[in-house]
Amino acid sequence: MNTKFTTAGELERRRFISLAAKGFLGVSILPWAMPQRAFGAGLGLNRPLNHAPKAKNVIYLYMSGGMSHIDTFDPKPGAETGGPTQAIKTNADGVQIAENLPLLANHTEKIAVVRGMTSTKGAHQQGNYFMHTSYAQRATIVHPSMGAWMTKLDGRFNPTLPGAVVVNGGSRHPLSGFLPSTHQPLAVGNPNEGLRNCRMLKGLSEQGFEKSLDLSQKLDRAFVQKYDLNKVRAYSDMYDDAVRLMKSKDLKAFDLSEEPDALRKSYGDEDFGQGVLLARRLVERQVRFVEVQLGGWDTHQNNFTRVPERTAILDQALSALLSDLSKRGMLEETLVVLATEFGRTPNINVNEGRDHYPKAFSCMLAGGGIQGGQVWGKTDDEGREVVDQRVEVPDLNATIAYCLGLPLDEIIYSPTRRPFTLSDKGQPLTKLV
Repeated sequence: MNTKFTTAGELERRRFISLAAKGFLGVSILPWAMPQRAFGAGLGLNRPLNHAPKAKNVIYLYMSGGMSHIDTFDPKPGAETGGPTQAIKTNADGVQIAENLPLLANHTEKIAVVRGMTSTKGAHQQGNYFMHTSYAQRATIVHPSMGAWMTKLDGRFNPTLPGAVVVNGGSRHPLSGFLPSTHQPLAVGNPNEGLRNCRMLKGLSEQGFEKSLDLSQKLDRAFVQKYDLNKVRAYSDMYDDAVRLMKSKDLKAFDLSEEPDALRKSYGDEDFGQGVLLARRLVERQVRFVEVQLGGWDTHQNNFTRVPERTAILDQALSALLSDLSKRGMLEETLVVLATEFGRTPNINVNEGRDHYPKAFSCMLAGGGIQGGQVWGKTDDEGREVVDQRVEVPDLNATIAYCLGLPLDEIIYSPTRRPFTLSDKGQPLTKLV
């Protein structure tokens, strides 16, 4: 029997049942979801549900440090605040972006630029947390990130691989927050090293490995039976998942050497570019949400030297990704998101830099049913204020959820029985889809 074909068919069958339920009944019916899933009537927001979502997976590119909107997606040539950065035409009528993104200019018909972003968080840690969770950071609770929300509300498509992966996410990433550890995104450091600590120790045979596992289970059995708690079961499930992955052919998804050299070079030699290629390999194998981070955007000094260095890495990797997904027929079912915690000040400081600026910034969406070649939102002539189609951080996250057909008003309770919904009270930008 062709196991790969059977597994893929089962995944598609489940996806069809899920989408059919959403379309005909207006609900999310997922018989394979986790048993601890909590249902609720919502918080009275009555946010729209996408009954025919095209997106199945998300590749989320996070620009850590605060990407300058004026020097990337919202250039202001001729204005004093624009500095030396010029705007260039793109292959989408009427859409211009900064000269720092020349390769992306050839793919603008695929993307929607969101120029109306605004936030209330002007510090890195708080802004980063807010963008990932839609909630303000608190000392008493950690909220789930989007990847964890996605697997909680819509399940995993590949039972062998993790539902979500974060590449180069740093130690402060909220990951699964208060959700059970079964929804914890897998953290990957260097994408070139594959998945570490996933092979048997040298000299240990398969028989010896199975014997050790059996002994471990026998030693744990009494404890697990006595303390039949979610956290205890989750700990056991984590080991089961790890062993299943170790023995699976899907482990090769993390091995970039499987890709042709020319394709690897097209993404760029930097860790970020290789991480983006890894993200494509993972979503190709039905990992639901893959985040890849690129740092270095905190340009308080030498903004007009450092931003071109960062954008060169981003431009090559993102352009290669959009091209690669299109050629493979994956772009319609893969939502590509580019986000950052805030923008940079229109005023240029004495160090030729730009400081933190949450009042106005830009993000980007592509694929997954997004209508490309458009701009949503507008800032004034100097990039200081959002003057049209204001978008708050929870609105962007609600839009991601809407593209995936996730139930925005479904309540999930924290361990202290506090009710939360995906993207808090954010309203999706349905006109982008």
